Amino acid sequence: MELIVFDLDGTLLNRNSTISNYTSETLKLLSKNQIAYTVATGRTFHGARTILEGHRFDLPQAYKNGVMVWHPEQQRFSNNTTLRASELEGVVQTCLRQGLTPFVFTLDEDYQTTVYYPALQTEADQVLVQGFCVDDNVTTRPLDELPSDAAVTHVNSIGAVDAINLVTQRVEDEPHLVAYSGLAIEGAQWHWLDIHHSAASKGVAITTLKQLLGFERVICFGDSDNDLSMFEAADESYAPANANNVIKSAATAVIGHHNEEGIAKFLRKRYSLDSAN
Repeated sequence: MELIVFDLDGTLLNRNSTISNYTSETLKLLSKNQIAYTVATGRTFHGARTILEGHRFDLPQAYKNGVMVWHPEQQRFSNNTTLRASELEGVVQTCLRQGLTPFVFTLDEDYQTTVYYPALQTEADQVLVQGFCVDDNVTTRPLDELPSDAAVTHVNSIGAVDAINLVTQRVEDEPHLVAYSGLAIEGAQWHWLDIHHSAASKGVAITTLKQLLGFERVICFGDSDNDLSMFEAADESYAPANANNVIKSAATAVIGHHNEEGIAKFLRKRYSLDSAN
């Protein structure tokens, strides 16, 4: 039995950050043929659930690069690895020194997310906050109201690539932290930054899911550095043509571009989905 695991942005999703009609039909064919699939993404749960809704993602799903696993049947999270207060303080101050706004994500006992942040600095910050505010399960508060005992899952920021890279370099010196970054919007100047505990990774998450669900093999798809641990843990790994060179080198093979239905076309051919239906 095989479990297929998708990264979202730059992989399963197209340039508009949506699941195309062709990919949606492919997912339906996978489901019809009892081929199991799920996601391991750097997105938050609230940032992915609208995209995944209606596409039969019924199995547990890994969010924030493995920081937490969502169990749809039980409507609960597990495996969340949180940041200590001392670790968080260093991250926040490093972001502020580089002119970046740190968005601190917390999770309460009822699985509700509160995002704490200081004064916003850019238009991109405003766009992020607007996205938070349209989700009923996300509350926003000023950073100075962050409780000392809050369960901090991760810190996000968005900004110019030079500033993001400087923060990433500083985080590399912290043994319990890991930072990922990438292009936030194709064709735009903004890059995203995601910082969380180093004990969490997509690789750990999919290994846990493989054992939990009783699968013999894992086949995964991804395009960025945060997918490397998943590629190492999987039995097969595939990178779309738009993936970075590090990911391409680590992949079993390079397949079609994410904005040209690359993953869906590969799956239809591998599992003979068109001829079987």
